[in-house]
Amino acid sequence: MTETLQQQGIAFAEAVPMSSKTTFRIGGPAELMLYPNSVEQLQACMKLCHEANVKPFMLGRGSNLLVKDTGLDGVVISTEKMQGIEYLGDNKIYVEAGVSLSAMCNFALKQGLTGSEFAFGIPGALGGSTYMNAGAYDGEMSDILLEVLQISASGELAWLPVADCGFGYRKSIFMQTGAVVAVARLLLQPGDPVKIKAQMNDIMLRRRDKQPLEFPNAGSAFKRPPGHFAGGLIQQCNLKGRSVGGAQISEKHAGFIINTGGATAADVRALIALVQETVQNETGVFLEPEIKFV
Repeated sequence: MTETLQQQGIAFAEAVPMSSKTTFRIGGPAELMLYPNSVEQLQACMKLCHEANVKPFMLGRGSNLLVKDTGLDGVVISTEKMQGIEYLGDNKIYVEAGVSLSAMCNFALKQGLTGSEFAFGIPGALGGSTYMNAGAYDGEMSDILLEVLQISASGELAWLPVADCGFGYRKSIFMQTGAVVAVARLLLQPGDPVKIKAQMNDIMLRRRDKQPLEFPNAGSAFKRPPGHFAGGLIQQCNLKGRSVGGAQISEKHAGFIINTGGATAADVRALIALVQETVQNETGVFLEPEIKFV
């Protein structure tokens, strides 16, 4: 495969430490990592993997992700070089998979467009955030998406309107089909740049005040259970500050697990299991992880 990648001008590297590619700063080496820089190169990568009967793992900014300590065998496709973003007119923006949500929000601000402010500060990229329908502060990606360009496992391109993406709370059709999000077109609304900027600043201040941004973490550790807040249940069970190895329930926000230094994936998995067992025993509520384990 590497010879073909060289022929097609697609960058790649071997034995890349995943701890350098995830916001948790945890994870062993990826056997082979590909770095497509365009939709065409991403399509070529998917076709190559399909022909080699290899299922690639897609990597954006590495948030919401816990990679095992032994690393990942096979192929990882990183979208970090897919940074295209363009104003299309009529309040629409074209965004490639590797663009960070903060960069997307700042671009929308420059166009005087509102609607994406909720995403400012979410530590993810367009591709992964669309895949999981990420959200915060009463907004989620499906609220601002017009259509998504997907690439199937065999490398076929197709535009899906938002109504056909199967979006729900932290889910999408892409989780079922295995298709990759390459690009999205957003539909926003005209707004006052001063008010948009003020809202973005307010959201970031609230994040810094309530979330443990000073430590490596993967975002919210657990999905919100119906009728409850995960952090509230964890705090109610006196688990705030509990640790296993270098992994700790944040004392700032109990819904976050932080890497205090040298945490392993095994530490985090053990701490998650401890939280799940304790919360279920004491409250009857099962906490489903929001973090993806690979």
